[in-house]
Amino acid sequence: MAQKTYAGVTLEVTDDGYLVDSSKWNEEIAKEMAKESRNDRRVMRHERVRKSLHGTPERPRLCVFRSNKNIFVQLIDDVNGVTLAAASSLDKELKGEVGYGGNKEAAKKVGEAIAKRALDKGFETVVFDRGGFIYHGRVKELADGAREAGLKF
Repeated sequence: MAQKTYAGVTLEVTDDGYLVDSSKWNEEIAKEMAKESRNDRRVMRHERVRKSLHGTPERPRLCVFRSNKNIFVQLIDDVNGVTLAAASSLDKELKGEVGYGGNKEAAKKVGEAIAKRALDKGFETVVFDRGGFIYHGRVKELADGAREAGLKF
């Protein structure tokens, strides 16, 4: 008999590859596989907040998404289901300035860019949607950059 590890649990396996005690599979492996990921919890937080957060044509929602390497932001009119403006650390004009998009400096530049685009389209006030992310670090820098560039929320 041999031992194999599945999802962090070591099980005894016959030479043919069959489990010796299948009850361990059902209990221990199912528990390990059923754990929620950090992204699942973030999505649940975002859904909970979105119940009371709505963008209108006069005051759109400023929605933030943060990945490990980049940051993205959109102005959304939820009544009509339309994206009014967007900016990200992958934009051509920002990519040259920031280099790497996964840091606070890039987030601040993206915040300034979305504020400029929003003000050009006539939006001075927005509703800030942090997307289930903690208001800290890159999300906070993006908000501060947008505020410094003249956006109110």
